[in-house]
Amino acid sequence: MTHAMKIRKGDLVHILAGKDSGKEGRVLEAMPREKKIIVENLNLVKRHTRPRPLKDSSRMGGPQIAPGGIIDKPSPLPVGNVMLVCPVCNRPTRVGTVVKESKESKGDVKKVRICRRVDCGQEIDK
Repeated sequence: MTHAMKIRKGDLVHILAGKDSGKEGRVLEAMPREKKIIVENLNLVKRHTRPRPLKDSSRMGGPQIAPGGIIDKPSPLPVGNVMLVCPVCNRPTRVGTVVKESKESKGDVKKVRICRRVDCGQEIDK
């Protein structure tokens, strides 16, 4: 079973559902096996951490300690709750793929993502 997703790391996405619906952000990490993504500064959860000594700290002086406290960190979102924002028309869009042949070498085919909006239809990958 393939785990291909149409959203990749670095894409700008629009959140459709959840506490941050209507907001946009960049994808920091894509997890195709779980069908989830992590979006920068969205879907934040609070993590309570205790102070811990850092591993591989310098031997000079006392041990370095990672600070504890309440830390905000982004949590994974289901990929079905987001929609890709087209870089050309700057609107949320569904993603389609087109097989394109390379102009330099014949026989070289490449799958390219395109915007599925009727008025746009441009390539997303440049």
